[in-house]
This record gives sequence, C-alpha cells and structure tokens, in this order.
Amino acid sequence: MLLQLQPAFKDYLWGGTRLKTDFGFQTDMDPVAEGWMLSCHKDGQNTIANGKYKGKTLSDVIDAEGNAILGTHCRSKTEFPILIKLIDAKQNLSVQVHPNDAYARRVEGEPGKTECWYILDCDEGAELIYGFKKEISKEEFRARIEDNTFLEVVNHVKVHKGDFFFIEAGTLHGIGGGILLAEIQQNSNTTYRVYDYGRLGADGKPRALHTQKALDVTVTAPPTRACTPEGKSEQKDGYREQLLTACDLFTVRSLEVETAYTGIADETSFVSILVTQGSGEIVCGGEKLSLKKGDSLFISADSGSFRICGSLSCIETRV
Repeated sequence: MLLQLQPAFKDYLWGGTRLKTDFGFQTDMDPVAEGWMLSCHKDGQNTIANGKYKGKTLSDVIDAEGNAILGTHCRSKTEFPILIKLIDAKQNLSVQVHPNDAYARRVEGEPGKTECWYILDCDEGAELIYGFKKEISKEEFRARIEDNTFLEVVNHVKVHKGDFFFIEAGTLHGIGGGILLAEIQQNSNTTYRVYDYGRLGADGKPRALHTQKALDVTVTAPPTRACTPEGKSEQKDGYREQLLTACDLFTVRSLEVETAYTGIADETSFVSILVTQGSGEIVCGGEKLSLKKGDSLFISADSGSFRICGSLSCIETRV
C-alpha cells in the first residue's frame, strides 16, 4: 500500500516562510514553523491524499488495516513509533531537552524523545546548540539558568548543508535561526524549555520555562555521540546513498536519486519517503505516484519492491 500524506502545520512564533516559498505548501498560517510530514500524534495528524483512504487520517488507515501494515518491528510498540518533521527556524528556537522513555511515561504519559536532524539548508554562519562544552553540576546548571549566564557553558556548533546530528534523550539542544532541517524523532511532543532568549509569547508574557523537569532529565556533560552520519556516502547504480543513523528506534538514509532507486518494503517495517529536492515518480505494486519536493509517502510493511525514478533527494526512514 502506497499512501501520500498531507502535512500538519504549526505556526510557532520562531518560524519562517520557507515551507511555503521553497516547498510550495498551501496554508494560511504565517509564520509556518513546522510541517509534520509523518504523524499519528494527537497534536498533528496526517491525512491521506490518494486512493481509497483519501481524506482519512493515517491513524484511521492503521485502525482499518491493522498493525500488520507497520511491520513486525512495531509489534511491541503501544503507539505509532515515529514522527517526522520539516522545521524552518527563522529565529532561534528555545534551548530545550527531552526526557527518556521511563521519565516521560511516568510524568507525561507518552514516550520519551530521541531525535535526529538532517540539515537541508542554512544561512552562512548559522549555528545550533548541542550539549555542554564541559561537564557541570546540576547546581551550576540551575544557577546559570537563574543568573542568565547559561549560554556561556553550552556547545555552539556551526552548521552546513548535509550535516547530521543525533540528539539522544537528555541532550540539551537548540536550533539556531537560519536553519532548515528534517527531524526524525520518537512519537512524542514533550519538550522542557530551559532558555528562551527573553522572548515573549503571543500573549505578551515570557514563555514558561520547565527548569525542574529539565534538571531531572538533562545529561550535564558533553555529548558522547559524534554529530556525523554513521556511514559514508556510497555511489550505486543510478543513485547515491548514505546511512545517517541505525539505532533501536529508527534507521535513516539519505538518497540522491540520479536515475532510479529500487527499495524493498519487507515484513519488518513500513517505509517513509520524504522528498527534499527534485521531482520524479514512485511505483509500488500496481500503484504509481508523481513526486515533487515536499512529498511524504508511507509504504506499508510487506509491500515488496518499490522503485523511485527521476532526479530527486529523499530521506528514507524505517523502524
């Protein structure tokens, strides 16, 4: 089964216009900070754009078809496992942290949030925050939040198109202004805001911080995981691929299709395809869809071979 997904948009105050101007998405929101491209989360559901389920949500399809379409790797999951976003940060996002599964289940009633970022584009000199420069105590962490010297101890990283970052739950992070990225994450919307640059919300009041919860879950040391793709870029017949990450939550690859790419949706997992550049078409079974920048596809588990033709860049995600 081949499904084309319509995004759910978010108009957070730090967003820009690139999801409309660069990707051609139609929405009255201004700004448009995020497009949720693969989502069954209650805070932003995808609807189906093609076939017999057109107009239904992805959750509706899973209810109708059964969890087998998600694959055997999802049998132990109590909810849809992944959320994929496009994020356009015109301004700095808050510096924040996400809890792990155990804490989030106990306190928030949903999964924790480990995520990864693939930089699609950025302004010259753009940077993000990724953990701490050196290990500090929880007491110093609290004190620096309170006395506004917090940014002195965090790790500022200049970014470039094609960079990749793995943000494990508990890792302090913040996307800087001028960055356009794709985010693949656990299916969670729990965020603890630590620092917000003195910004005011839509109500004219400072946005709430979540200091104590952040102190509970933050690893106050430099990240141990390298902020690089796990695999080398490899030239294949008709395409180039690179393994970005393979962990117990998801496997993510970047694909640069020059003429054609053939993949397999086996019984273990559904396949998500997010087109980030170019155009072409996809054929799966007896179904065919044209593809353009911004298209998001769900290929059900055990669908067999699928073929992407054209000149386009994609992110392929599996559980």
